[in-house]
Amino acid sequence: MAEAVTELLERAARREAPLEELRALRLAVQAVPPAALRARLSDDHLGALFALLSVNDREQVSACVSILERLLPALDPLYVIQNLREELQKGLFHPDDSVKILTISQVGRIVENSDAVAEVLNSPELLRQIINCIGGEKIAVAKEAIKSLSRIAQTQDGLEALFVSSLLSDLKNVMATSDVVRYRVYELIVEISSVSADSLNYCANSGLISELIGELTGDDVLVRATCIEMVTSLAHTPHGRQYLAQQGIIDKISNIIVGAESDPFSGFYLPGFVKFFGNLAVVDSPQQICERYPVFMEKVFEMAESNDPTMIGVAVDTLGVLGSNVEGKQVLQKTRSRFQNLLNRIGHQAKNAPTELRLRCLDAISSLLYLPPEQQTEDLLRMTESWFTSLSSQPLELFRSISTQPFPDLHCGALRVFTAIANQPWAQKLMLDSPGFVEYIVDRSVEPDKASKDAKYELVKALVNSKTIAEIFGNQYYLRLRAYLREGPYYVKAVSTTAVEGAE
Repeated sequence: MAEAVTELLERAARREAPLEELRALRLAVQAVPPAALRARLSDDHLGALFALLSVNDREQVSACVSILERLLPALDPLYVIQNLREELQKGLFHPDDSVKILTISQVGRIVENSDAVAEVLNSPELLRQIINCIGGEKIAVAKEAIKSLSRIAQTQDGLEALFVSSLLSDLKNVMATSDVVRYRVYELIVEISSVSADSLNYCANSGLISELIGELTGDDVLVRATCIEMVTSLAHTPHGRQYLAQQGIIDKISNIIVGAESDPFSGFYLPGFVKFFGNLAVVDSPQQICERYPVFMEKVFEMAESNDPTMIGVAVDTLGVLGSNVEGKQVLQKTRSRFQNLLNRIGHQAKNAPTELRLRCLDAISSLLYLPPEQQTEDLLRMTESWFTSLSSQPLELFRSISTQPFPDLHCGALRVFTAIANQPWAQKLMLDSPGFVEYIVDRSVEPDKASKDAKYELVKALVNSKTIAEIFGNQYYLRLRAYLREGPYYVKAVSTTAVEGAE
């Protein structure tokens, strides 16, 4: 096969390879290991393949791109940039998007190599055109450009090249193309800023983060909704949170939530602002965030108590995130009867709402009720038990009825609720006292698909791994659960058949 590749490459280099042979070469290079390909490639071969991209024949271009996608990664990045710089440059101007993506991805690969990165940084025209590709019509081209520029900014020299040179003007110019392209540049800036405090400083000094914040706190409600997602990404890192706090951005977002009461268009941006605080609470400290920004908790409860399915969904998601750790659970517990009443509403929604909202309620309930074994104090176990009983007059039956419905997503969602409480003694006693419940757990015939079988297996595993299960369930049921776990999620019991003489 390697010899065939060499012969086909030679024909391509002499421009004697018709489309059929290019197709054959495309198949052949897939079958040859990279090391063998590397040994058979010459500058002429690669130059010829790039030259074949210049024709106005989509099939030929597609075949050449597939071949180059296989050949170029087999080569040393330093070799590629030193010997194919001109070809890469031309590729960025090619009318076919697949050629642009191929070229940009190669630049991204080159800049990850410590020996080759300087060659790219010394090619401002190459970088300028990649920046321009952010403004391309095809999102795939723009995404690849953002990825490559983000890789370039991983080094000090890369940050200098992008933010302390004329390339910064190119970034700002491409932002003026359209709103969509401007948001793409913000996306790049946030991605770079998230890497380190040093990266964030370069982005802040460029003025682009200030522009993003300006749009976030501006009057355009649709722009606010887009920008808050990016600012939320920035808040995922400690240095990002510190910057937002120092600049007073978190206070501004809190004030906008306060002012949302009198804004008829707040529905456009409020969900994103609430999610921002929900994420902040989890990565920081739920107690500190909720105490410092009480409007956040108040707004979550208001949204959950409303009749707007969109707002309820966001509130339920946020409560699930907030209550995913013990500190967050304790913050919710402090609201006492208000949260207990809210749990009853969430239980009602889990049973009666449209499917998507039901799933979100089930996921939030799982998150709220789960307690790791090492955190199962008497107080916390009493709390999760009281939350469970607040969901419905017969909560175990509620989730069991959902788990028997012929909708895999809901079925698995209900099983995840059982899994969340499976390691808590009060839940094990409830399961044991519910007629037929343990038989249902070990019955494999009720799981119609892989996802359901996997979800049931996780429930069995959670029960078996609990320290209290043998004592509460008793030996007979405990051994049946152990057998289920040992046999795995997809075990099928063999059925023996007896041949009868004369039977067909």
